[in-house]
Amino acid sequence: MPSPKLKIVADENMPQVEEIFSEFGGVILRPGRNLDAAELYDADLLLVRSITQVNQALLGNSTVNFVGTATIGTDHIDKTYLQQEGIGFSNAPGCNAEAVVDYVISSIFSLAQEQGFAPENRTYGIVGVGNVGSRLQKRLQQCGFNVLLNDPPRAKQEAGFVELDQLISEADFICLHTPLTREGDCPSYHLFSEAELKRLRQGAVLLNAGRGPVIDNQALYQVGQERPDLSFVLDVWEHEPSVDGELAQRCSRVSPHIAGYSLDGKIRGTYMLYQAYCEHIGQSVNKRLEDFLPEPELAHIDQSDLTTLQLIQKVYDQNIDDKNLRDTMIHPEDKQREAFDQLRKQYRVRRELSSLTIHNPKQPELLAAMGFQLADNE
Repeated sequence: MPSPKLKIVADENMPQVEEIFSEFGGVILRPGRNLDAAELYDADLLLVRSITQVNQALLGNSTVNFVGTATIGTDHIDKTYLQQEGIGFSNAPGCNAEAVVDYVISSIFSLAQEQGFAPENRTYGIVGVGNVGSRLQKRLQQCGFNVLLNDPPRAKQEAGFVELDQLISEADFICLHTPLTREGDCPSYHLFSEAELKRLRQGAVLLNAGRGPVIDNQALYQVGQERPDLSFVLDVWEHEPSVDGELAQRCSRVSPHIAGYSLDGKIRGTYMLYQAYCEHIGQSVNKRLEDFLPEPELAHIDQSDLTTLQLIQKVYDQNIDDKNLRDTMIHPEDKQREAFDQLRKQYRVRRELSSLTIHNPKQPELLAAMGFQLADNE
């Protein structure tokens, strides 16, 4: 059995981490962006999210022997260094994927109402078809929507993908869900630069809920000034926690990197790290994820006269995140950076669409495809 006195340092934005990891030792909660080496010199486990850069500078003088990130992405982790030092590692692929898809679904129906288009009449392009992109593909296609896919690494092994140029020229609503890579055959850094942005279709929507630097934000603003027909939805930013205020003003929807911030996704990510650590030390898993997921405050609703968008907003109202981030723009830059992190730290409890059961649905097939639960015939 592992020592009950391990020192575990964890990002304070990981709900239930103390309860889930309690059997291994004491958990010290720290702000992820400000974590420094001095706090880790005698630690055994480090559990982070995407804002902590984990490398030799952070761990070089520490006793950490396992690192876990409760995120899909790993571009903030120097995995080569961890491997060289024999430090165990795990991420949490897919932990918050459903929440990110909820965010996209909300964006689609919100902009559809605002701009007066029918979602089913648009062609959707997904760039990056991993944990998030594949789930988004499935939901959109189950809704009966036309979907184009671009993922060069997967296209080498599988059929059904198109070149980026074709996707840009044919898709009305483009969703970016790629990891951030700067090297290799298919780097995603500035994948959408000025040239790609200028080729967007008339009236297109560009949504980024992957990694900020996948879009050249300066070019995005410039092209946005030249092309008022375009709409931008940004959850991630090139220089987080700094947000370009002029670019934010030009966007239709903005948020502080919270697309995957459902309570379900966060707890699922922490639990996946617990599973990984149990495997790392050769111990059986003694806890169940279900024991840490609370019952939703709103579990059932009668659709009655509610629209599809109103049903979505009963679970996740994107307008709240948009307003909250825009409100920080009145502060000086240093205060804006602090406010960005505070919005993430103090993020409200948000559940996933699957937590809500709909009674008397008007379009049961569509609602089920979107992720809602449907009540049995009454």
